[in-house]
Amino acid sequence: MTLKPSKQVFIKFVLLCGILVGYFGYLSYEFGVATGGITALLTWSFFVLCTPVADAGFLLDLPLRLLFGIRMVVSEIAVWVIALGLNAVTLLFAPSYYTTTILTKLLYKIFVTPFPFWGVILLSGLGTFLSIRFGDELMDVIHHRDRDYFHSHHFKHELILFVFFLMVLYGYYELIASVGIEYA
Repeated sequence: MTLKPSKQVFIKFVLLCGILVGYFGYLSYEFGVATGGITALLTWSFFVLCTPVADAGFLLDLPLRLLFGIRMVVSEIAVWVIALGLNAVTLLFAPSYYTTTILTKLLYKIFVTPFPFWGVILLSGLGTFLSIRFGDELMDVIHHRDRDYFHSHHFKHELILFVFFLMVLYGYYELIASVGIEYA
């Protein structure tokens, strides 16, 4: 039995939400509900701001695109605004929340060390929005929107974006290695 793509997306979304709820539960057990909730949000913001693909935005981007037709780039901008706002408020009023986990400590170090760590956020943003663009274009092709434009300009346009995306990923991993952050 094979599942339809929309059912697969729904199942992945539910599983991802389950992981998020489980992580919040674990953090709440370890640190209390308030600290656990803020730590879970800061961890989410780490994946939004410090990884070069739209992984944490998946919780909003794809469902909003599938349910309401909102382009993923628009919802990803909202995700970034929320993540940056959350960190601005936490940095200003409660920086102690960054001491709870390895990821939140790393996120704090990135925010308080503009050079070279803000490069991680910059390269992550470039990579994220390029991957979102690929996703939006794929959804357009699947739904037959802009098909003539896509087919007439597809190869050269996509090749340039793909090469740029690879350069961003390479730069991201080089920066991560140069500042002593280990990645697996």
